[in-house]
Amino acid sequence: MKKWLPYIAVITAMLIWAGSGIAVKAALTALSPLMLVLTRFTIGVLLMLAIGLLANQTASPNSIIRLQTLDKQDIWMFVLGGIFQPFLYFIMETYSYKLFATPTIAEAFLSTNPLIAPIFALIFLRENVTLWNIVGILVSTAGMILLVLAGSSSFALGSYWAIPLALVTVCMAAAYSIILKKIPEKYSSLTIVFWVQLFGLILFYLLAAGKALVYSDAQWIIGEITPAAISGVAYLAALSSVAAFILFCYSVRYMGVTRANIFNNIRPVFTALLMLCIFGEHLPVWKWVGIGIIVLGLFLCQIRGKK
Repeated sequence: MKKWLPYIAVITAMLIWAGSGIAVKAALTALSPLMLVLTRFTIGVLLMLAIGLLANQTASPNSIIRLQTLDKQDIWMFVLGGIFQPFLYFIMETYSYKLFATPTIAEAFLSTNPLIAPIFALIFLRENVTLWNIVGILVSTAGMILLVLAGSSSFALGSYWAIPLALVTVCMAAAYSIILKKIPEKYSSLTIVFWVQLFGLILFYLLAAGKALVYSDAQWIIGEITPAAISGVAYLAALSSVAAFILFCYSVRYMGVTRANIFNNIRPVFTALLMLCIFGEHLPVWKWVGIGIIVLGLFLCQIRGKK
């Protein structure tokens, strides 16, 4: 059973992140994008602090939710992780969606993380990338593109800066995965996510302070604070920013960067299924075909073979 825990963890993380779009849409009816980021990560960091302090009193020494202090020689890795994600990744992702002609096209390019992550893993970690890994990644990515683009009526790309920016955004996510893997194993998953997000949050606060100085009339609350908006913020803070990141961190450290990141391709599958279950959105045949191809690619990527 223990060998399946990383798989259960990463699939759960992707399911949580798949629902983030619905939560973001609800939260943005009340808060500006920057205010939403500040709110969700502030609550998330405080929640992890409370969980970690409680776990230090009750949990076993090997628990993934213990909160530890950092050794001085390791601090730079946590700072770098915070710079890559959440700070740079969330800023670049936002502008990528703005520059592409449609969110569908943006999602297709931003979901290419499984293609980039193995390159980073091979260069920086010398991680074993097998032929089955490559085949699985290509098959799953083809299915993801089919799922995202099937039925789309517009294929205009938008600004010519959109693709390079999306590529850099994906590289930030891949670099974050490398940092997770390089951090010494003595640190628990909650410790890693807590300190990485804390350093990223500090950068967001500095950005917000700079924006407040430049734009004296900057709006932070842009609509009515409704129960739906509060629920969206709570989902993003407790599940997307805490639970999913801890589960993904645990998976990367046990499965490796390549095999964990391939599961990013299953996020559009969960998003499509959530839209079907919650809003009754129709899924055409080609989208079901795309889902099947993605699942096939995930199985192929997990086959162990020669380097």
